[in-house]
Amino acid sequence: MTLHVSGERLLTADGAPVRLRGVGLGGWLNMENFITGYPANESAMREAVTGVLGEERAELFFDRLLTAFFGPGDAALLAELGMNCVRIPVNYHHLESDSRPFEIIEHGFRHLDRVIDLLGEHGVYSVIDLHALPGSQNQHWHSDNPTHLAAFWQHRHFQDRVVNLWETIADRYKDHPWVAGYNPVNEPGDPSGKVIGPFYDRLVKAVRAADPGHVLFLDGNTYSTDFSVFREVYENTVFVCHDYALAGFAHGGPYPGMTRGEWCDREQLERAFDRRTTFQRQTGTPLWVGEFGPVYTGDPVVDEQRYQILRDQLEIYDAHGAGWSLWTYKDVGLQGLVCASGPYGERFGAFMDKKRRLGADRWGSTMEESADELAPLHRLVEREFAGWRPYPWGARYTTDDLIRHILLAQALLPEYAALFGGLDDDGLRALADSFALEACARREPLLDLLRTNLRGTS
Repeated sequence: MTLHVSGERLLTADGAPVRLRGVGLGGWLNMENFITGYPANESAMREAVTGVLGEERAELFFDRLLTAFFGPGDAALLAELGMNCVRIPVNYHHLESDSRPFEIIEHGFRHLDRVIDLLGEHGVYSVIDLHALPGSQNQHWHSDNPTHLAAFWQHRHFQDRVVNLWETIADRYKDHPWVAGYNPVNEPGDPSGKVIGPFYDRLVKAVRAADPGHVLFLDGNTYSTDFSVFREVYENTVFVCHDYALAGFAHGGPYPGMTRGEWCDREQLERAFDRRTTFQRQTGTPLWVGEFGPVYTGDPVVDEQRYQILRDQLEIYDAHGAGWSLWTYKDVGLQGLVCASGPYGERFGAFMDKKRRLGADRWGSTMEESADELAPLHRLVEREFAGWRPYPWGARYTTDDLIRHILLAQALLPEYAALFGGLDDDGLRALADSFALEACARREPLLDLLRTNLRGTS
């Protein structure tokens, strides 16, 4: 049943309140390095793999992967847990080509259509999330960005393409009862803060003209932390908070305990949530956490602390009536409810160990890997450029991004792609099928935690 915003709540057409709680389907229609085990950004990875396999066999592998990654069993599992929402990240490359801008790729909707319908059969809503935009709307890998520059905000051409794309998406799903709404720009990073507000005004008007009924889920600037960019409170809109816990990152310390000089406990989690949702509470709009979730390490002691972080966050959200979308459903072991193994893990396991050793994935890095080699560079930057505060997260993070997560990550691409060499078509299918639910290991403590929370609250 189509949803709409009424004050602080989401309601069905007949007035029943709905609190959307579920997962993000990361690594699927927008692939990410730490989720499926490749280095660098998706487009560079696909190009490297295609160079080894050729276009037809690369398409065989990637299409099989998308098919295996989410099927009927996955939808049934999420419904059994008590979830009623999946946020579906999408890379624009599925729907439009840089070589033929403004031309919609109809074939690119096939998997999105399939999964939205699958979820609807189980009474689960979808939020369509454009996670990677032409030109890249933020500075990192998850917008398929091969650099550290968000060119989307610098070129009207990219913005025009996104408006056109969303007009098409909104027109396509305007009558779909199990689409909860549209999340048009994931984690924008407009360094000036001056382009995003007028762009949102334009985009909202265009989407509303194509589909006046569905809810809009809008992220604030600077990775959904800055809501001062909104010049008005649009009707039928949820302003989306992202709420990652400091102690839950790969570089997080003990919980409770110190991380990066800050004491982290439940009170700190609640203060962070209050700060991140100030705009929503001031405007009387619904609370919805579009992304959150700790990173797991494989160390039982540390992981039990990470589960406690998640329990505390869920209790805080329950107390405030906030909806949420946990990041992420399925991966190769860092955060997923279920984790791929099988032939894919066997073939790429040593390579993924090397990535971890180098800290080549931003999301999995402790920022301490290769410390002896990188320490002189960090000291040089601190000494010679003491006043340098690059957007969005400062000098230390930017230095790591440039060296570790771009230079080293891109240098790893040929090694990853070469591991596809020598495989016949059945071998490629077996790799892809490693991500099918029946081939995955289930993170049972996490599943039990979520099942207990979802079944015990409404």
